[in-house]
Formats: sequence, C-alpha cells, structure tokens
Amino acid sequence: MQEVRNAVDQAAREVTTRFDFKNTDSTIELNDHEIRLHSATEDRLRALSQVVEEKLVRRKVSLKALDHGKVEEAAKGAVRQTITVKAGISADNARAINRLIKDKAPKGVSSSTQGDQVRVQAKKRDDLQAAI
Repeated sequence: MQEVRNAVDQAAREVTTRFDFKNTDSTIELNDHEIRLHSATEDRLRALSQVVEEKLVRRKVSLKALDHGKVEEAAKGAVRQTITVKAGISADNARAINRLIKDKAPKGVSSSTQGDQVRVQAKKRDDLQAAI
C-alpha cells in the first residue's frame, strides 16, 4: 500500500502541472484501499486513470490488483470513478483454491484459509511442491 500511496501522490503532482488537465478540476484521492478520480469530462477521466496506472506500473504494482468501478455522473456535468485496490485473496477464491487442492493434490496435503492467505501443509516436501 505504501507504493500505491507513492504512485497516487506522484500522479496528483503530475496532474497539477500538466497542461491538458488545466481548468478540468481533476483530482485524485486515496482512502484506505480506494482511489477516487474526479474530472470535468469522461475523456479527461480516462486520461487521469491512465496517469495513475502508469505511475503504479513504474512502482511495480500490478494492474491486476485494481478493480475499476463504474463511471458516475457528478455535480455540474463532472464525472467520477472509484478504483479499488485488491489485497490478499477473497473468501470465495480461498474456498475455491482449498477445494482444488483437496481434489487434485497428492495424499497427505492439506490446506486452510488464514485471513487473506491460503496455507498449504504436507509431510513430504515433494508433495508440497506438487501441490504448489
């Protein structure tokens, strides 16, 4: 999340200095695991999203961790979008991974969900490698 915060700060600084974002009231905010984009038009919003993604890629944050929300209308014809940063494994994906391991893995391999992680255990290292 520190790298995400740094990337959002860099993108916000770039938006304030770029000529094509002048007088568009474009803003970027980071709240917990959400990045909120706000701009005057939809094409400026797409450009804003592109700037954020570019900064995230430079900081080695995968774009697969982003979940783009729907573009919403805001006051005075402006538009906004929320991008959620996914961290860890969701409960549904964890259950699917556990089920797959129990079905396909060699005998003696067990898996469990601990928070947002899946823990795989086995007595033999070879069985653990096969499961992974």
